[in-house]
Amino acid sequence: MLNFLSKKIFGSSNDRVIKKFLPLVDKVNQLEKTYEKLTDDQILNKTKELRQQVKNGKPLDDIIPDAFSNVREAAKRSLGQRHYDVQIIGGIVLHRGMIAEMKTGEGKTLVSTLSAYLNSLQNNSVHIVTVNDYLAKRDSEWMGVVYEKLGLKTGYIVNGMDENERKKHTLQT
Repeated sequence: MLNFLSKKIFGSSNDRVIKKFLPLVDKVNQLEKTYEKLTDDQILNKTKELRQQVKNGKPLDDIIPDAFSNVREAAKRSLGQRHYDVQIIGGIVLHRGMIAEMKTGEGKTLVSTLSAYLNSLQNNSVHIVTVNDYLAKRDSEWMGVVYEKLGLKTGYIVNGMDENERKKHTLQT
């Protein structure tokens, strides 16, 4: 009973973590209209600009709103899919190295584009691991159009690929 009352008054630990992310979600939402006005070339150039900011010492956490806004707009243009607020939270959770639990159909694949893009701005390769070969290939091709719009390249590795196939299907940013 005490545990129930405590959660009612203070919220669960999960609720408190999510509440901390809401200001970032608000910033991403505030930037949406600005990013909608960008041309495709400006979206591509935004990646270069954000990479330069990181190179100059700006922490990734400080550029989350701009990075996620850029990804959201790229996804809207290339896939016709818009990241919802809960997916923005999922991207923050993944970036912070936490576990984001989502049910089938809630957009895990789309969520991964946010943290993958943000972390690629350090000019490092980013790896996304999935449960089977079919999903690895599908997700690489499906989300590849988003990454391409942002100036990134994708690839995938599946069981049974020889060395030449691996080189053909694994690309770096």
